[in-house]
Amino acid sequence: MTIDHDTFRSVLAQWPSGVSVVTTVVPDGWHGMTASSFSSVSIDPPLILVCLNRRIHTHRLIETSGVFAVSILAKDQTMIGRRFAGQEAGVTDRFAGSPWQTRVTGAPVLTDAVGWMDCRVVHAHEGGDHTIFVGHVMAASTERVVAPLLFHSRAWGQLADVLPEEVTVADSGLLPALRSHVVAEDAAVELATALRAAGVRVRVRDPHGGLVTTGDPATAAALVDSPDEVADAALGGAGVLEVAVGDPLVTKRILDEARRYDMRVTAWLPDAFVPDRASAVLEAVDALAGLGCDEIGLDEGVHAASPRQVRALLQDATVRARPVPLRVRLRDRHGLGLVNALTAMKSGVRHFDATLGGLDGALACEDVLFLADRLGVACGSPRAALVGAAVSLEQHLGGALPGRTYRVLP
Repeated sequence: MTIDHDTFRSVLAQWPSGVSVVTTVVPDGWHGMTASSFSSVSIDPPLILVCLNRRIHTHRLIETSGVFAVSILAKDQTMIGRRFAGQEAGVTDRFAGSPWQTRVTGAPVLTDAVGWMDCRVVHAHEGGDHTIFVGHVMAASTERVVAPLLFHSRAWGQLADVLPEEVTVADSGLLPALRSHVVAEDAAVELATALRAAGVRVRVRDPHGGLVTTGDPATAAALVDSPDEVADAALGGAGVLEVAVGDPLVTKRILDEARRYDMRVTAWLPDAFVPDRASAVLEAVDALAGLGCDEIGLDEGVHAASPRQVRALLQDATVRARPVPLRVRLRDRHGLGLVNALTAMKSGVRHFDATLGGLDGALACEDVLFLADRLGVACGSPRAALVGAAVSLEQHLGGALPGRTYRVLP
C-alpha cells in the first residue's frame, strides 16, 4: 500500500514543532532557510541533526561547506521565519535588519533567537529525498529567554494557553483600605483573622502600623522598607516578608535578614505592565530570581493595564522567572480586572494579590475565586469563607462593596 503525498503531508502537519533558521557560509557569503526538521541526537558528544531536501540550494551549500548553524526562533520572530521561508516578496537580503553574527564555523547565528548552535558536519545520511546532516555542536547559547515560535498545520503560532490546576489569593490591600475607611481596629482584626483562618495570606503589617491577629505564620505578611524592620515583623508573627523593589543592595540585605528568621520573601515590582517599562521589568525579574526571592510580584500600580499588555509581559516574565513563581496584583479598572486575571492565569500565573470586597479599586479576592470556580480551577481557599467576610465588611462600612460577586452564592 502506497500513501499519497498530500495525505502524508497533511498528517505530518498535525505535529507541532518549533521553528528554526538553518544557515551556512560559502565563499560568496551567507545563506539560510527556515526549517522545522531539526532534532537533538546526543548529549555526549553534543550532536544535533537537520533534514534537508536534496533539491534545495541550502542542501548543496552545506554539503560543500561542511558547516551549519541552527537558530531557534522566538514567538516575536515570525517575520524572520517567513523571510527565510521565501514568503516575503522582493526580499534580496534575508539577513538584513536582524542581529546575525558568526562564532566558530563562520555560519551566522541569530543572536536574539531563543537559542542557537554552531556546528560542523560529522555525518551525512541518505533519507529518501532528504539528507540527514548530523552536526557536532561547536558553540551554543540561549541569548534571550522568551517563549518560542511554533508551527502547526501550516500556520505560525505560540504555546497553547493552559489554565493552572489551582490558584491562590492573598490580601495585601485590606489593612490600608480599612485605615482609609476609618474602620475600628477590632473589626479589622476580626476580618483579617477570618481571612487567615480560610488560608488567605493577609498583609497585617506595613510601615504605617499593623494588626495583632492569630493564625499560621504563612498566612501573615509584613511589608518592610529596611532590614531593621525584619526582626519585629518575625516576632510579630509574620511568616512572609514583602518588599517594594528599589535599591538592590537594600533588597539583598532584607533577603539575608529574612533567612535568619526562616521567612519567605516576595519582592514587588511597581507599575509592571507599562509597555515602555517591559525591558526594565524583565531585567529586574532576572535579578530577583538570581537573588533567591521566593516569589516575584508584579503590581499593576497606577497605570491601567490592558489584557494585551498583561499577556505581553507575562509570556516572557513567567519563563524568565522559573522556577520562582510570579504573583500579580491587579486592579479592576474599566471592568477589565477579571479579564486581566484570566489573561494572567492563561499566561502561567497562579498566585494573585487582591483586596476583600474590591475596596479602593483593587480586584476583589472573592471575584478571583469566583472566576477560578467557573473555569474549573481549584482554589487554595474556600470562597464561601471570603464571601462571609465580605458580607461582614459590608456591614462595617454601611454600604455596598465594589466587588462584583460577593452577593453570588458559592
